[in-house]
Amino acid sequence: MELARSLVGSSPAALTVEGLSWGPSHRAPIVRDLSFVVAPGEMLALVGPNGAGKSSLLRCLYRYHRPTAGTVRLDGVDLWSLPPRATARRIATVLQEPASDFGLSVAEIIELGLTPHQHDGSPHGYASVEAALELLGLAPLAARDFASLSGGEKQRVMLARALVQKPDLLILDEPTNHLDIRHQLEVLALLAALPTTIIVSLHDLALASAHADRVLVIADGRQAALGPPLEILTPAAIRETFAVETAIDSHPATGRPRFSFHLEPRR
Repeated sequence: MELARSLVGSSPAALTVEGLSWGPSHRAPIVRDLSFVVAPGEMLALVGPNGAGKSSLLRCLYRYHRPTAGTVRLDGVDLWSLPPRATARRIATVLQEPASDFGLSVAEIIELGLTPHQHDGSPHGYASVEAALELLGLAPLAARDFASLSGGEKQRVMLARALVQKPDLLILDEPTNHLDIRHQLEVLALLAALPTTIIVSLHDLALASAHADRVLVIADGRQAALGPPLEILTPAAIRETFAVETAIDSHPATGRPRFSFHLEPRR
């Protein structure tokens, strides 16, 4: 994982969220009164039902939505007091929405991650692009048009672009959505090994449990639970949040929790 370590910032960020609420103008908040701290180097998994407010929360954390109440602090500094370029030097994102390709190749898309550092005297450059291509298994695709790739390949390219940005905080919104099973496992293992702070939203509770240090459960825009996966992802909690029944045992190969879901039989 030495190659991966060369692609992140030198100072994993601490993120502090206090009383955060956000919603469109003249409408009820989508997320309400959220407060939590993410320690430097920690991986926090964000889970919850569709429409719970996970993506809205993440948009507040990477400075897309300004909170209507509360604060987001990066190493103690209000995120909205920082210039946009300073924020981009420290925070990188991988989003659900398909990226625009502008007729660029895979290597050119990844190279866009260098943009925040182009005028700050930083020595890292195309060597980072080559390292990211190798790390994500994209070297054979470097000259391909980005638009010609599959959804899973595009997702790996966008993760490579984010890593080239050398973030101190990496925020990912459902990064495994378009990936096959092997690439899901590889990407989560890679993220867990990175010496940077990571906040990632996931639908797959098994992946969250296997790789995250802590899990934040969002339900109806509110903070339902926060803590280590084994304490938070219990059958009772999953029933309360997702309205499904759960059987949890240990995976025979890894020893990690294995989840099986079913609907409660109708009476």
